[in-house]
Amino acid sequence: MRKVDPHPTYPPEEGRYLRGNDFSPVVVAIILNTDADKISHEIEQLVRVGLESGAALSGTVQTPNIGFEKMICNIVANPNIRYLIVGGPESAGHLTGEALKALFQHGLDEKNRIIGTNAPHPILYNLTPEIIERFRRQVTLIDLQFQGDPDLIRQAVWSCYQEQPVEFRGQQLFDPGAFDEDPIGGSLTWRVTRPWCEPTDENECEAVHRMEKLIEQLKSRVKKPDGSPAYPP
Repeated sequence: MRKVDPHPTYPPEEGRYLRGNDFSPVVVAIILNTDADKISHEIEQLVRVGLESGAALSGTVQTPNIGFEKMICNIVANPNIRYLIVGGPESAGHLTGEALKALFQHGLDEKNRIIGTNAPHPILYNLTPEIIERFRRQVTLIDLQFQGDPDLIRQAVWSCYQEQPVEFRGQQLFDPGAFDEDPIGGSLTWRVTRPWCEPTDENECEAVHRMEKLIEQLKSRVKKPDGSPAYPP
């Protein structure tokens, strides 16, 4: 079975996850529906079970924009990862689980928005279409959302490790070996952390540039009491 070394920067993005076996074929992502300081014992347990069962990475994901982008960056940096197990509840404010399933099924539209979801801001500005498609080709989704049983996580991870296909909840799972393309390194190409505020077409971009230019002009006119610029270039 072919295994490869991950990219030297792997995992390039920080987040709420634990790192396990770099040669594992599976990662576990538990949807977070609370603030980070209010994570429940049940969600913490599912994350620990994912790591203890042999996942390459096991952690939480909360938002279908910057959260997805960080997860995708980490996965494509390691071609050994071939499955993504999603578990936990739904995030009512983000519809994270719905958006993730829609990303696998439909991809993105021309505005980098995930197709087929009612999530309010499912926009992946920071990644190229090529990276998104690489992620969708490399990884198969295993949907355990709304299933709070840690044993299901254990069984799913175990199934992904098998040399011969085994049946797990209607899917045939086994370790196919590393994806047959080089790891993709590097962190997010640029940092849009509030995608709902970003311009979505040329007219909006031009309006933003005009506003920025006006702000710079106004700054240049403001002087300190000694006559020096208040906002030096």
